[in-house]
Amino acid sequence: MKDVATAAGVHFSTVSRALNPATRDLVKPQIATRILETAKQLGYRTNSLASSLRTKRSRVVGVVVPDIASLLFPPILEGIEHTLLKEGYMTIVANSANDPERHRRILAGMVERQVDGLIIASATLHDPILDEWLENPAPIVLMNRTDESGRAPAVVNDDLRGIGLAARHLVELGHKRVAHIAGPDFLSTGAVRVRGFQLACVELGIPDRRDAIVRAAAFTREAGRSACIELLAQQPDVTAIVAANDLIALGCYDVLMQNGIRCPDDISITGYNDAPFVDLVQPPLTTVRINQREMGLEAARILLARMAGHHAIADTLLHPEFIQRQSTCPPQQAG
Repeated sequence: MKDVATAAGVHFSTVSRALNPATRDLVKPQIATRILETAKQLGYRTNSLASSLRTKRSRVVGVVVPDIASLLFPPILEGIEHTLLKEGYMTIVANSANDPERHRRILAGMVERQVDGLIIASATLHDPILDEWLENPAPIVLMNRTDESGRAPAVVNDDLRGIGLAARHLVELGHKRVAHIAGPDFLSTGAVRVRGFQLACVELGIPDRRDAIVRAAAFTREAGRSACIELLAQQPDVTAIVAANDLIALGCYDVLMQNGIRCPDDISITGYNDAPFVDLVQPPLTTVRINQREMGLEAARILLARMAGHHAIADTLLHPEFIQRQSTCPPQQAG
């Protein structure tokens, strides 16, 4: 760093500020540019370990997701990394695989490695694992899910409104026998979307049928298949299905195809999330779009504020958007 200061013709402390994204704005732009170019020419690289020993900050953030293979998370992770990298933070991403013991080990490992903050997308509604970590020094931001404790801010979608948009669309097409294949009730995304469907039924006058809601064991295509088989056994006259996510909807596609049931002519289907490629299946899936990248951006912004000592506890609600494609149409016999 002293060599960089000498070559750039500035003080050592100016080099230190210019090389740190968090303090770079304290240096005049033209001087900062000169320092960065000089550092690059000299092959200078920051010794992160030495810096963390001095500042007691690792400049690393941990991110925990429930399913690294899910198409939902790449745009979210890109938004997180984009925001944090600008401020000089690196991210460590870990996959909990919805396994509580694995989740516990991941969180313990990240705290042991002195991450400066955590973004957790794998919380359950009453998560005992979170209870163990919410009092730790590293600030936590929840994402996509909440745990109902209210002790950590969360960035989530307005799922009440989102499922309501799907239900309203089907009712406006003329459907009255509408069912919901829900996600697991121990996840906030499953519980809130069920509540959204129930509220929409009341508001839109959808008949209250005890068997109108079937729960899938997971937000997966396989679980969607099983739940759809159960639903059709209970409600053979159903004309429309509101699926709790796109993968569950694709599981419904499989069951309908296997049974010679046409979508949307016989049964209309809506999904949720607008995952990549659902516009390419046959028929292209009508769904509810969430802004995945914005979720990552917002979670990272809140975490940066918390790591800077600012108090943030209120949840951030992102607005979903209804996307109509070809998997829905009016029922063949309305009523």
